[in-house]
Amino acid sequence: MSDASRDVIKLYTKHGADFDNQRGRSLVEKPWLDRFTSLLPDGGSILDIGCGSGEPIAGYLIANGYDLTGIDASLPLIELCRSRFPEKLWVVADMRELALGRRFDGLIAWHSFFHLCPEDQRRMFGIFRRHANEGAALMFTAGPVQGEAIGTLQGKPLYHASLAREDYEGLLATHGFRLLDQVVNDPQCGGATIYLARRIVS
Repeated sequence: MSDASRDVIKLYTKHGADFDNQRGRSLVEKPWLDRFTSLLPDGGSILDIGCGSGEPIAGYLIANGYDLTGIDASLPLIELCRSRFPEKLWVVADMRELALGRRFDGLIAWHSFFHLCPEDQRRMFGIFRRHANEGAALMFTAGPVQGEAIGTLQGKPLYHASLAREDYEGLLATHGFRLLDQVVNDPQCGGATIYLARRIVS
């Protein structure tokens, strides 16, 4: 099933406009976004990893005064971000190869990181660390249990994967983060499974 992970970028590139049209704008994520930003300085810097089309999450964070940089591997999605928020920096990049050469006060990977295969997810934690200031917040979504699953995007197979909670917690600790909270299938957030962590200040 991991072979399907190689098609994710292709799908979001081909169907970026369709994804944007289908993406909900109700901002059910708001309570978690507010918890995330409560850990940041006013006007702090945020790296949105797998930012999609910039709506609704990046738009909400920008409207609240945060200095957001977005990355996504889909050029059509990044072009939508650039058209909507031209004053911000939007970068076409594969998160697995991310090397921006700067650190941020917060990192968010909402419904994006979970498209990576388990091995790539494990490698991402070093990338998170290299882009995180001391004390930075990190929030990402994963699956409710360890395993792989196939959803759909425009009728095409769309790959998802998750590690076990203890694996995520161990990877966070190894790379200098402390898990603050984790909720499985949050009914107030569209059934998302959310991890919120913070880089330890040495």
